Amino acid sequence: MNIFRLAGDMSHLLSILVLLLKIRATKSCRGISLKTQELYALVFVCRYLDLFYSFISVYNSVMKVTFLATAFSIIRYMRYDKVVKQTYDKEQDTFRYAFLIAPCALLALVVNHKFTVTEVLWTFSIYLEAVAILPQLVLMQRTQNIDNLTANYVALLGAYRGLYILNWIFRYFHERHYRQWIVWISGVVQTGLYLDFFYYYYLAWKSNKRLQLPA
Repeated sequence: MNIFRLAGDMSHLLSILVLLLKIRATKSCRGISLKTQELYALVFVCRYLDLFYSFISVYNSVMKVTFLATAFSIIRYMRYDKVVKQTYDKEQDTFRYAFLIAPCALLALVVNHKFTVTEVLWTFSIYLEAVAILPQLVLMQRTQNIDNLTANYVALLGAYRGLYILNWIFRYFHERHYRQWIVWISGVVQTGLYLDFFYYYYLAWKSNKRLQLPA
């Protein structure tokens, strides 16, 4: 494992911890898209099926279990906690994620490394992760209710993907025959979705103001 991969994993983990901190400390999930959280849970379930039949390392297994557990914990808070669920922006979080799931599923059936159940599901998770942030970005544009913890959560998610791109570049030059076109292209698409957000995030940080995205 190289430093970029480790930094990416830590950024991803920190983003989830920031989100859980926001929910637990403020007893509020205002400004957070449940649709995005459910998409990420689906991503993790489809990607980490190998927990049942493959062992890579303790670190790898712990990270997978952590991402699964925290994803469902966030959903539980937002759907069932008596206080937190009252703050959910249900009327604004209306992105139809079927429009993301269906194309990603179809693409995974057509473009994959190997046509097996586990490989297709893994490929589906790669495609879906690339666009899973869209409901969150749309919600932030609609409500303009972007507190610092929510903004930092999204920023850390974007940083995670950016660091993974550096990880892929590093591996390309240091590992023979390393080619993962599906992962690379999906990662670039995912990073591209964050560019507009990071532009306004930087402006807000520079002027010491609350983040606002154009409607």
